[in-house]
Amino acid sequence: MSRKQVNAVERGLETVLFASRWLMVPIYVGLLVILGAISIKFVEELVLTLPSLLSMQERDMVLFILSLIDLALLGSLTLMVAFAGYENFVSKMHSVAGHEDRPDWMGHIDFSGLKLKLISSIVAISAIHLLRTFLNVSALPKEDVGWQLAIHVGFVVSGVLLALMDRLSASPSAHSRPSAVSRGPSEL
Repeated sequence: MSRKQVNAVERGLETVLFASRWLMVPIYVGLLVILGAISIKFVEELVLTLPSLLSMQERDMVLFILSLIDLALLGSLTLMVAFAGYENFVSKMHSVAGHEDRPDWMGHIDFSGLKLKLISSIVAISAIHLLRTFLNVSALPKEDVGWQLAIHVGFVVSGVLLALMDRLSASPSAHSRPSAVSRGPSEL
């Protein structure tokens, strides 16, 4: 096989590999369907619980609010993965590039930043579940409470270790300048 033929085969293979990124699109569209389901669940919980809000015990109201916050965090996490995954692995969203409502982090978060945002969201969701557990601690077996606490601590330690590994593997110039990756969750 001549060098010219090898180059043609190589270009063809690279073209196919590069085009295969579009196989991820159904996954990101599926995440949007899941986001719709989360929204429906949020509205359902709100509509079913609001009529009894005034007669609720304070503890039950806190549990209700925590469940809504949990769904909101889950929805935000799902949307963030769909947006960042599409932009990182499929194609840039040029049609919304100049849109005034486009989040600042879109187009600037890399895979490493996405991992850190994911783990921080998972830790927040886990903390909400743990708080719900503590509000019902008398009704649960102590072993279950211990396992939930251990799992939450595992998430926290994993998050800290991921952030540390990311910091250690970053170039020295990345430590001296702020980037979209280093933004906090409040800037999402």
